[in-house]
Amino acid sequence: MMRTVLLGSVAAFVMLAGPAAAQTADTAVDVATDAGTESAEIIVTAQKRSERLQDVPVAVSVVSGDRLAAQGAVNLEGAQYLVPSLNFRKSGTTINQSLYLRGVGTATFSIAGEPSVSTVLDGVVLSRAGEAFSDLVDIERIEVLRGPQGTLFGKNSSAGVVNIVSKMPGEDFGGFVEGGFFFDNGNEYRVRGGVDVPMGDRLRARVTGFYGEYDGNIFNDAPGVNRRVNGYQRYGVRGILLADVSDTVQLKLIGDWRKANDDCCAEVIGTAPTGVGSLALAGIGFQGDETRVIRQNLITRTEEESWGISLQADIELGDNTVTSITAYRDYKNREIRDGDWTAGAYAGLNQLHDDGPQTGTTFSQELRLTSPADQFFAYVLGAFYSKADSERTFTRNVVVCNPAPTPLALVTCGSPGAPATTFPSATATFGSELTNVAVFGQSTLNFSDRLRGIFGLRYTVDQNSVFHSRRTALTGPGIQPNFDQGVFFSARQGLINGDPARSNGQPYATQTTQDNLSGKVGAQFDVTDDVMAYGTYARGYKGPAYNVFFNLTASGTNVIEAETVDSFELGLKNSLFGNTLVVNVAAYYAKYKNFQANNPDLVAGVVVTRFTNAGDVSTRGAELDLNWRPLADLNISGGVAYTDAKVDEFLAPPGAAVIPAGTQLGYAPKWKGSLGVDYRIRTGGFADVTLGVQGSTQSSQFSLFDPSPVIREQGRIAAYSLVDAQIGLVGEDDRYKLTFVVKNLFDQSFAAAITNGGPGGSLRYLIPREADRYFGITGRVNF
Repeated sequence: MMRTVLLGSVAAFVMLAGPAAAQTADTAVDVATDAGTESAEIIVTAQKRSERLQDVPVAVSVVSGDRLAAQGAVNLEGAQYLVPSLNFRKSGTTINQSLYLRGVGTATFSIAGEPSVSTVLDGVVLSRAGEAFSDLVDIERIEVLRGPQGTLFGKNSSAGVVNIVSKMPGEDFGGFVEGGFFFDNGNEYRVRGGVDVPMGDRLRARVTGFYGEYDGNIFNDAPGVNRRVNGYQRYGVRGILLADVSDTVQLKLIGDWRKANDDCCAEVIGTAPTGVGSLALAGIGFQGDETRVIRQNLITRTEEESWGISLQADIELGDNTVTSITAYRDYKNREIRDGDWTAGAYAGLNQLHDDGPQTGTTFSQELRLTSPADQFFAYVLGAFYSKADSERTFTRNVVVCNPAPTPLALVTCGSPGAPATTFPSATATFGSELTNVAVFGQSTLNFSDRLRGIFGLRYTVDQNSVFHSRRTALTGPGIQPNFDQGVFFSARQGLINGDPARSNGQPYATQTTQDNLSGKVGAQFDVTDDVMAYGTYARGYKGPAYNVFFNLTASGTNVIEAETVDSFELGLKNSLFGNTLVVNVAAYYAKYKNFQANNPDLVAGVVVTRFTNAGDVSTRGAELDLNWRPLADLNISGGVAYTDAKVDEFLAPPGAAVIPAGTQLGYAPKWKGSLGVDYRIRTGGFADVTLGVQGSTQSSQFSLFDPSPVIREQGRIAAYSLVDAQIGLVGEDDRYKLTFVVKNLFDQSFAAAITNGGPGGSLRYLIPREADRYFGITGRVNF
């Protein structure tokens, strides 16, 4: 019914529109050439209309698709080295990975929680974190909007938005083919291609395909494996059809499909285990973030397949534009995980293997009415609807034979002399349905040629419905007893998790509904024609959640309250020397209440992270973005961010340990910066020479958000710096390009994540590929 109402509302928007020019939202990066220098002027769609970056009263970093490609970024994980305010939490599978902006993000394993940083692809909100980390192919640009963006972007944007814009079809036939080979840290092959196909004056298409595979950067020496892991195999295709139906109507149809088979990401054991673990992993050499060998008999991996389709209609009605974006996405993810980090089951050291396929679909509909920008009361009005369904079937199999022998020895379960072996096992089926309905509007009041006021509101209704059922054949380490409707209703004083014997086979189910009014108010002033100052206050919101995961029990079924944020931002945008130098600065303070976060906990003897309302946190800091083009062939770009994100007041159950006020939040380095220089030497011969250097640096950060200062320090990721370099040959009119790349020139090792709970009290490290030096050659032909 809701879909029908929203789709039918297009007609109402049409009647509301008055009488002249369209405000399209897909203009690419606009670069103007003038007298041997090149303007750094950039057009963005950060406010749902095409505007100069320097006119937008929001802290926005823009990374072009060409810069991403030059950096070698496969997905958003690589963008963190180009945008100082953006951080990335790597995990064993994409559905558990997270983005952070200004030190704030959501790390959760719950199927009923949502990220704090929203990812938008060509106008469509990606409701699941895993979808955001697909390959970035044929991208025009990425816009990173910092701070709450709920007024216009709404869903999942209490910390910010990453807006990905694809390259649109060209009017002439042409395309590209690109290949790459990377080596000395496992071999990688990439092939990408795209073609523009005009089909008349009013219809044109662009089709892009890609394939890539990588051996991996970690060696698994377990018997029967004995090869590199943490690599990938991915391929997919995307098509865009652009139709100018008339002079006032344009339709854009986008379809994409991708498949991934990643044997990633296994954690290395970086510190020496005690007890049987030290024997099971003998010879690995526990060297912290320099460890590159594992011994696991189950290859941790992720299998993914996703597809989506969207239809955008832009209709000019007099001076206004009506935009409708209808989208449907289908997502499948299967996580297979070795959770004991050894090559088998031993007396005193259990084997734990997980297999958790997940499916999900999302339907969304957005309607917008956009006025011209040059009138006194300029506005964007809209309505949004989204329904995301997810379901997971998660099986855990454990092999147990305790205790460990005395004297200590490595005894395989089932071998002669080993203790009796048991096989605890359970399968849980659980899911969620997240429905979001909103109406919104943002206006700009042009008081004069220099002074403008900003006002926006968004009214949101969220409904979160969940279900869960677990059938346990035998309890054991990492496995709780049966849980379903019958068990839940048997809970009472003294038996808070209910009686497993009362299981009735019916899933436990519950739901919550909440509404919210959020918004934004501010002002901007053109100090000169080249300098703009702004100040804004924004109220952000992220809907309620549940901690729905494999080992759910009755005591963990409470609603996780909605997260809200009050954010203040001051900014100065400077376009100097004929727009060849852009320097943008911003200062901010944001206070989050009912912050949704993962806290470490022990469930059935296994360390897990529990999704809760952690209390109140705040972040404050300053940022600088720089883009300088002193010559047409020389570009210098970079930025620096200071972030102080910390706990203000931590909420914990009675008797539980509390994270002290002032504790730095996880994945929130205080200092982070990047700097890139690209230069093209015009030789006048058959090819020009290109030179490029890209550097990034960051201070230390916590990977573990834990009440214990000892554990927090164990999970501290040390400060590190990376430098990439490249040299290339570029043919006349850029028809071909050959580039040689060195990644991590100084071979700086680092960890992307550090977690406790490894065998024998050890620490587990996730080592990204960028933590080692490697080389590559790429070639591209344009036609």
